[in-house]
Amino acid sequence: MDNHIMIDQIVTRRRSIKLGLGSLGLGLGGYLAARARGSVSRATSPGFGRAKSCIVFFCWGGMSQLETFDPKPEAPGDVRGSYKPIPTAVPGVFFGEFVPEFAKQSKRLAVVRSVHHQAAGHRNAAYWSLTGRRPAVEIANDEPIAPSRNDHPCLGSTVARFRSAPQGFPRFVASPHPLADRGILNGQFAGFLGARYEPFIVAPKASRKYAGVSPNAGIADLALPVDVDPARMRRRFELLGRCEDEAWKRESGSLDAFRASAADLLLNPAVANAFDVDGEPAKSRARYGDHICGRSTLLARRLTEAGVPIVVIYPGSGDLNGSAGDVWDTHGDNFRRLKDNLLPPLELASSTLLDDLADRRLLDQTLVVWLTEFGRTPKINGAQGRDHFPFCYSVAFAGGGTRGGIVWGRSDKIASAPAESPVDPADIHATILHALGIPADSIVHDSLGRPLAACEGEVLPIF
Repeated sequence: MDNHIMIDQIVTRRRSIKLGLGSLGLGLGGYLAARARGSVSRATSPGFGRAKSCIVFFCWGGMSQLETFDPKPEAPGDVRGSYKPIPTAVPGVFFGEFVPEFAKQSKRLAVVRSVHHQAAGHRNAAYWSLTGRRPAVEIANDEPIAPSRNDHPCLGSTVARFRSAPQGFPRFVASPHPLADRGILNGQFAGFLGARYEPFIVAPKASRKYAGVSPNAGIADLALPVDVDPARMRRRFELLGRCEDEAWKRESGSLDAFRASAADLLLNPAVANAFDVDGEPAKSRARYGDHICGRSTLLARRLTEAGVPIVVIYPGSGDLNGSAGDVWDTHGDNFRRLKDNLLPPLELASSTLLDDLADRRLLDQTLVVWLTEFGRTPKINGAQGRDHFPFCYSVAFAGGGTRGGIVWGRSDKIASAPAESPVDPADIHATILHALGIPADSIVHDSLGRPLAACEGEVLPIF
């Protein structure tokens, strides 16, 4: 039997067991009550609620598992390539030659080598990976589809639904731009949870149309105009409120809430300070790297220190003017691009972040996750690249109560399918929510008001 078909059947059976209301004789009310009862014991399980915040690196385009966390030195040459694995700080565990800094940090990492799903197009795969839900209607030929209120919420929005932030701070920040490829991708926003839980996207003025980014990526411009001081800005907000009649307020819905948030962002000095990456000492900025990934990661550290529950980073190359597109999509020149452009900025920023969090005694309460929408094909193509491959790839965790120095799950001899402990995107979401103290069976309501579990996955035993 084809491995990919077999995996699909395993996942289908797992989901049938989880969601088989008819076979268990449970109505929706009984099902939800049973899940609610389960959440009580889950709250006492290892790692629950250890993390106060989460930083997610989402490598849009598909990061190769073979050149990073799951090298295959015994595979044929057209799979392993010409580069060799290197030993990590954990005896018996090897990473790819291109990630020496991750190898040094391996005692802090929990690497999952058996993640898989069945969506081979970027948009379907990103939706599945970012929301933890298989797209209800998969996009034919990966054609663009606009975000809508019928979408499932992304991970950041789900966290924002259940976790608060200090006064004036957003609950969910994304940097340095939203994902875009022939239009903005769906699946990275709040969907049916509504506008209150949308990400606060830190993008410079030069990238408002999301065509690219600039050297200012990772900095929010929260400065008031030179002729407007805080007192004058407050008076403007108050005057605007008095000018609007009740009819307008009813029509505007939650506009007042957003206006209040905007006022907090502009008038709260603590908020402006947290977003001011240039206020960080020059030596510290240099340690993270003066590039998109470095600035965004430094911003993420500052925001989580301030109490923001979740920050999602979309790391690209070290080019300050890099594209907002699928930079990790290495169909051609895979090895050079990973070695020279893509992995060095991610490694530098990630390693510096882990060291900083540990030095500040914040690593145990900050969950850091490295995600991607899928991996790359085991076989190298004629352009010295690797193509889309959702059937087996790797994800890594650090901090937030996770156990470092472990590998969970195993792939087969060429990283083409899970050979042990298959994991899907919903399980990744359940694990992140668990670390943040949010039971996967917490209830959200879709666009029709129907109750749904926040996540259908199972928590991985990495705590």
